[in-house]
Amino acid sequence: MLPRTLGLAAFVVLLDQLSKWFILAVVMAPPRAIEVTGFFNIVLAFNRGVSFGMLSGHGGWKPYLLAALALAVVAGLLYWVRRQGGWAPAVSVGLIVGGAIGNIVDRFVHGAVVDFLDFHLADWHWPAFNLADSAIFCGVILLLADSLFGSSHDDT
Repeated sequence: MLPRTLGLAAFVVLLDQLSKWFILAVVMAPPRAIEVTGFFNIVLAFNRGVSFGMLSGHGGWKPYLLAALALAVVAGLLYWVRRQGGWAPAVSVGLIVGGAIGNIVDRFVHGAVVDFLDFHLADWHWPAFNLADSAIFCGVILLLADSLFGSSHDDT
């Protein structure tokens, strides 16, 4: 299962980085907010912290600490999934690892995570996010659903 997990993770990193390149190089040249629907905009935001901008700040040691913590989680998940069976843990960890690595790449290339998806209801905006964040979220939900509702420990 580990090769499938790593393959999915690599695919997620590729899609994430391509989407961020497209947003930065094509869509947001110049930066602006683009209203797509009454509840969804494309914006450009740089998150120097973790989820919802917590621990944000400019420069210093924080990007390296956050990247090191993410890499430690990635290593732990890869070790764990090696010992698991079933498709759900493999897919879950592939999504989480791919998303985490996509955001780590941003920290070193851009100094912050590039976010661009902005959902809102009237004046209430959910914090902007990206495809890597979506992959992490979906991976965590699948992992929780598998642990709570099913045993997917077959190799199908």
